[in-house]
Amino acid sequence: MQTRWDSVAVDGGAMRCFVAEPDVTRAPAIVVIQHAGGVDQFVQTMTSRFAEAGFVAISPELYHRDDANTGDDPMTKMSRLRDRNIVQDVDAAIEHVKTLLSFDGNAIGITGFCMGGRVAYLIATERTDLRASVVFWGGNIMRPWGEGRTPFDQTEKIACPVLGLFGEDDPNPNPADVAKIDAELTRFGKPHEFHSYAGAGHAFMVEGRPSHRPEASDDAWRRCVEFFERHLKQR
Repeated sequence: MQTRWDSVAVDGGAMRCFVAEPDVTRAPAIVVIQHAGGVDQFVQTMTSRFAEAGFVAISPELYHRDDANTGDDPMTKMSRLRDRNIVQDVDAAIEHVKTLLSFDGNAIGITGFCMGGRVAYLIATERTDLRASVVFWGGNIMRPWGEGRTPFDQTEKIACPVLGLFGEDDPNPNPADVAKIDAELTRFGKPHEFHSYAGAGHAFMVEGRPSHRPEASDDAWRRCVEFFERHLKQR
């Protein structure tokens, strides 16, 4: 496996992307969307784990429009994100992946954590070429970021299977939110699997935090990799 930072042109500027490539010649790709903390050590580690599992993985820095020297906290940075810009950024990351020799030229999936889970749901409503979307504790799916419809309100447009992995003790999304999203996917006949973990809250996979739940984390990772292998590799 090899990792590096690439620079990708988008919206008149440059966006850094953390790229992890597997030790195989041609592999499907996964876009890994950051949580509120950005493309930090946790997100880089998860991106690398996808490469170790045999996928090309890329994580775009969605805060690239911010001043690099800003002292704003992650939640403030996240509050400035807008869906129209996020779609641009993810589109640019996908186009960059398509130029990599390690990419098989065909299968692409998306996943994300926290706000990244919301983005994984959003992009599944925007792109018809995705093979799978995995949502890790994605909150605010029923809220717009900027002008336009919410990701939830665009559920009918989803064109790929969705896997959702949540903690039962999470306040955002709480169990009622998860049930509502589950029901909406069912209403529109969208293939999906949802799993919620008892005794787990938000960020249950982030090691070093009090929220970390090893058993739930291991099971969620297994389900995620199996889901991507099924929909991206077995064709």
